[in-house]
Amino acid sequence: MAWWGKALGGAFGFMVGGPLGALMGIAFGHNFDRGMNSLGQDGWQGGPGDQDRIQAAFFTATFSVMGYIAKADGKVTRDEIKLAEDVMTHLGLDAEMRESARRLFNEGKSSDFPIHDILDQFKKEVHRRSTLIQMFLEIQLQAAYADGVMHPAEEKVLAQICQKLGISFAQLKRLEEMLKAGFGRTDYQQGAASKTSLEDAYAILGVDNSVSDAELKKAYRRLMSQHHPDKLVSKGLPEQMIQDATEKTQQIKSAYETIRESRG
Repeated sequence: MAWWGKALGGAFGFMVGGPLGALMGIAFGHNFDRGMNSLGQDGWQGGPGDQDRIQAAFFTATFSVMGYIAKADGKVTRDEIKLAEDVMTHLGLDAEMRESARRLFNEGKSSDFPIHDILDQFKKEVHRRSTLIQMFLEIQLQAAYADGVMHPAEEKVLAQICQKLGISFAQLKRLEEMLKAGFGRTDYQQGAASKTSLEDAYAILGVDNSVSDAELKKAYRRLMSQHHPDKLVSKGLPEQMIQDATEKTQQIKSAYETIRESRG
């Protein structure tokens, strides 16, 4: 949890003029004020791309946009609320952080939520870190499928998010197919773990069953690099999200091993 205490103070630099900072003020209340007071005389000199600042932006954008997607079809279902709560549990958030995440989720549901401004600033804060942007999108896809199906309004929102963050529609559809195959779905979403089927294994790696062994290995290594926990944390992924990244690398390994076994 240490990263957040530091980020609270650091985030003041973009709280003044940025929508993410405004959300932080709402979500963290007195803790945010306490963080401001802890700056001292030296202040904070970080800018976009600073790791602590990225972590704060990622956490804030993740839960608020999750709420926005949940409300996209006009109503927020119990499944969508449960998913948000399950994600909080999965990340090991304590009671205080959990309450802040709930506030962010609720802010995202508001009719005047500035989604375009939030995404513009989020993209600026993560400073072209494509792996973090993809992780963010994967979480939002999970939110869209919380009730088992994606509503057309949710799909439209996701397309808009991709456009803002510089992700192609083709990449979105590939990630969607990976999700349908079980990628990123942890025990709280799909029950006890089961062996990945061959069909799902190909979908998780994002390749067709006709690819060569060399192409298969290339896809595997690319995904492992994109989701490696240490690499993601070094780029600004909040430490609470390490478990999510770790489980995804395990799923990628399992899919690769399943295909390799089938090929002899």
